Amino acid sequence: MISLIRKEVSGFFSSVVGYIAIIVFLLAIGMFMWIIPGETNVYDNGFSDMGFLFANAPAVFLFLIPAITMRLFAEERRMQTLELLFTKPLTDFQIVMAKYLAGIVLLIFSLLPTVVYYYSIVQLGDPVGNIDSGGTIGSYIGLFFLGSGFLAIGLFASSIAQNQMVSFLISLLLCFVAYLGFDFIGNNLPSGSTAYFVKNLGINEHYSSIQKGVIDTRDILYFLSLIVVFLLATKLSLKRLK
Repeated sequence: MISLIRKEVSGFFSSVVGYIAIIVFLLAIGMFMWIIPGETNVYDNGFSDMGFLFANAPAVFLFLIPAITMRLFAEERRMQTLELLFTKPLTDFQIVMAKYLAGIVLLIFSLLPTVVYYYSIVQLGDPVGNIDSGGTIGSYIGLFFLGSGFLAIGLFASSIAQNQMVSFLISLLLCFVAYLGFDFIGNNLPSGSTAYFVKNLGINEHYSSIQKGVIDTRDILYFLSLIVVFLLATKLSLKRLK
């Protein structure tokens, strides 16, 4: 299982797409935070916090995560190496978990360079270090769970797609619906328990809660449930392919 994780991670970084995906993510966030004028610009806003990153990262993740997951199973099918993978002494669930954990490693690699932004804002604070570090850590946890949920959705999309581009588009659509679709439906329903229930089915409601720095057990359970559901769906899809 460890060897499969290593294979997927090295395979991602052995292609230009891997580096481009991460560089585009960092550049997009950097543009919003430091260059493009507006409320998300650190200089224009005048506050030493990381809220700009956590507000814009989900939109970038909608494209970054599908780019990470699109090759995990779709490429195996295109290269006709999926049958070879099934001959390994691994269960279907171990194969799914290996590819998912490889995606988690890549997600962490994507987030680590943003610590530079945190350090920059710490130095720009008046006085230096005037930043809510606790809230920032909580927001990073929320962003990690958001990315982990998108990864599970993208892995499922890759397992049902015939090629990488189809996998990317399916993953993008599913992640968008899971992130904003339920919010849109809930906002167009009469206010009440039904609208509240529908909005709570979406990722945005729970991510926004954690982004405020409040780690609620219900939000953590939501993300864990989302991840488990799509990993099990991927396992069933893999069983169908066998």
